[in-house]
Amino acid sequence: MPSPAPTVPRLPLTTKLAYGVGAVAYGVKDNGFGFFLLMFYSQVIGLDAGMVGLAIMVALILDAISDPIVGYWSDNLHSKWGRRHPFLYASAVPVALTYYLLWAPPVGWSNEALFWYLLVLAVLIRTFITFNETPSSALTPELTDNYDERSSLISYRLYFGWTGGNAMSVLMFMVLFPAFAVGAASGQFNRDAYALYGEIAGALIFASILISAVGTHARIPHLKLPPAKRKMTLGLIFKEMAETLANRSFLALFVAGVFGAIAAGMSAALTFYIATYFWGFTPQQIGILTIGVFLSAVIGAVMAPIVTRTIGKRRGAMIIGLIAFIGSPLPVVLKLVGLLPEDNAAFVFWFVFIAGVIDVGFIICFQILMASMMADLVEQAELKTGRRSEGTFIAAATFSRKMVSGLGVLAASAVLALAGLKAGAEPADVAPDVLWNLGVYYVPVILALWMAMMAAMAFYRLERHEHEDNLRRLAERNA
Repeated sequence: MPSPAPTVPRLPLTTKLAYGVGAVAYGVKDNGFGFFLLMFYSQVIGLDAGMVGLAIMVALILDAISDPIVGYWSDNLHSKWGRRHPFLYASAVPVALTYYLLWAPPVGWSNEALFWYLLVLAVLIRTFITFNETPSSALTPELTDNYDERSSLISYRLYFGWTGGNAMSVLMFMVLFPAFAVGAASGQFNRDAYALYGEIAGALIFASILISAVGTHARIPHLKLPPAKRKMTLGLIFKEMAETLANRSFLALFVAGVFGAIAAGMSAALTFYIATYFWGFTPQQIGILTIGVFLSAVIGAVMAPIVTRTIGKRRGAMIIGLIAFIGSPLPVVLKLVGLLPEDNAAFVFWFVFIAGVIDVGFIICFQILMASMMADLVEQAELKTGRRSEGTFIAAATFSRKMVSGLGVLAASAVLALAGLKAGAEPADVAPDVLWNLGVYYVPVILALWMAMMAAMAFYRLERHEHEDNLRRLAERNA
């Protein structure tokens, strides 16, 4: 069957770039929370790692309440700037300001006071970023309804999200940590480095949100209209949300997202612990590893549209995902079983670097395909309910991730405790059996979580021909 004529005008490159740049804000926030927050508050500030993990998990649970509210609200908002853009403009300053404050905690406060400081700011940041990320992500199925172009558009978004977040990691390891080193003490353990990071990151977040909002503003006339105004009741809201999400393919992605969020939270929280303690890499070497993510972002962004056109999103995601997630802990396994040379540190470093570049590129490709699969559910739901519910789908997906990704940080804290890695320990002072335990506890847990995610995603059923049929039926109904 030939593809139906697109009902939304093709996107110019400038619009795709502006839309992609908007993901830098979430990328910077997510990178900081995933990679630096646990280490900063536990190893630098001195707050117990268990308390840090608890604060992050509680913040995620409280924040998750905002997702369905913002998603449903942005689906039904009536304004001269459409359904999504008012949220984008309003969120820029609050997100940037609270993110800066997170990395500049007061000096001399008790552990209890620091716990509450971390918790309150984590809740505020996550809530404010929801008011940006949920409406912004919901723009994808509105900006284009083309099966292939959606993967292309999300490729721009994830490319900038990964690149923006990773740029801050490179800045930390290659510039700030060396600049704030004191004698033999690494800048990783200097709070002033993190304070400057907060200033730079806050400014970058503010700029990315505004660039995306302004750069996509001209598309507002082409975006979908909200449903007719009606009397909103709590019962009606829950009824409409349940109708929208009663979909087998959505449930498959939802459950997969739960397992994936736990695994991602654990992996991110332990990334620099593994690099610093297990591998013994210097801050400069870790900086080079993070530079490799720039190459990974290119690999993932280029691969995803090609995979979409050739073998389809579902099949491509299953193949790419299995390769990526089985390969993710492979270097750690090889070291544990003695297959990496202990007397050739340069070889080990470059092996880890190359393996990481390829693996993260496959993971980014997988994320693009999965996000594009979610976007395709919008028209299927519209046929059933008569409403456009992009925000509800995005909110439900992020709700699941936020509800459980804190469990990943908690799992990371448990791995550190079981391994016997003490807070504030210098790499040279850590016993070999502790490093062994760190790898042994990490590998089976992360693999089990990734494989559970892939098993759940196998139940997704929407393919290209069904999506195109949905567009045809909608066009006929609207005509």
